[in-house]
Amino acid sequence: MTDKDQEIIEKSPRSLDQALRPDSWAEYVGQEAIKENLRILLQAAKGRNHQPEHVLLYGPPGLGKTTLAHLMAKEIGANLRSTSGPAIERVGDLAAIVTNLSPGDVLFIDEIHRLNRTIEEVLYPAMEAGVLDIVIGKGPSARTVQLELPPFTLIAATTRISMLSAPLRSRFSGGTFRLQYYTDDEIAEILRRSAKILKIGIDIDSLKEVSRRSRSTPRTANYLLKRARDFAAVNEATLDLKTVKRALALLEIDEGGLNQTDRDILTLLIEKFNGGPVGLKTIAAALSEEEATIEEVNEPYLMQTGLIERTPRGRTVTKKGYEHMGADAPRTQEKLLQ
Repeated sequence: MTDKDQEIIEKSPRSLDQALRPDSWAEYVGQEAIKENLRILLQAAKGRNHQPEHVLLYGPPGLGKTTLAHLMAKEIGANLRSTSGPAIERVGDLAAIVTNLSPGDVLFIDEIHRLNRTIEEVLYPAMEAGVLDIVIGKGPSARTVQLELPPFTLIAATTRISMLSAPLRSRFSGGTFRLQYYTDDEIAEILRRSAKILKIGIDIDSLKEVSRRSRSTPRTANYLLKRARDFAAVNEATLDLKTVKRALALLEIDEGGLNQTDRDILTLLIEKFNGGPVGLKTIAAALSEEEATIEEVNEPYLMQTGLIERTPRGRTVTKKGYEHMGADAPRTQEKLLQ
């Protein structure tokens, strides 16, 4: 742990996530292919004394997109300016941000898919030609003013790349990179570092248990580690495997990383609909949950782990899903699953 990490922790508990963020390429575990591509991009630009080209990072939340943006800025010794798509509501907001950049700055826009199309169109010339076109006035008296922008690199992150328009995606000439889920060993390595920074005494078996239930996501793994630490502190218990399991049981996270809503979906499909197929609207209505929540939060992990399948007729439980819930597949379903 660096002195900076310790200073952050002592100053404000709210900055714990910042302290856990890797501070160098060597500390960033996983995503090896992306890291290598980005290193080459940055080093080549540095060697030519050019500004690095714009980069788009996408993938599920919690995999390290923001951390990569910070590391890229640090690699080239640039100042990082951060904002998000929802924060840029008007063209004037974007204009204020980009005109206040200094030469060589890195602008990071999180959730860039939340930008509206009008703002996207203003961003095109800013990315491509380094100019900002602003229309002043309305009607016949309207005129366009073109502002020169300092050289900058845009790093954008999104969890919904399909919502970006094709013209915007094509302007990320530095590359578009998809972050992958992590292996259990990679998560365990991340947790070892986090435990050291947080001064948590925890054995390797306990770390592996947290890793196994983290849904292959570093952010979730760090969250579970912190909650297990809190549970042990409040109960004056040693943070061993038994305590970790008790803490995770209290959080309703089972051995496969499923939460209560995940299990409710599987139970509903098995007990009420004989394993499916069932439409998303029916599932949402039966659970009194929003369709978007099930489709975007629960369903991806259930499909990733092979517990359910999405068919043209609806969602069905797989043989593995039945086994996870300790249920026997009906004979008709069993034949279909074999």
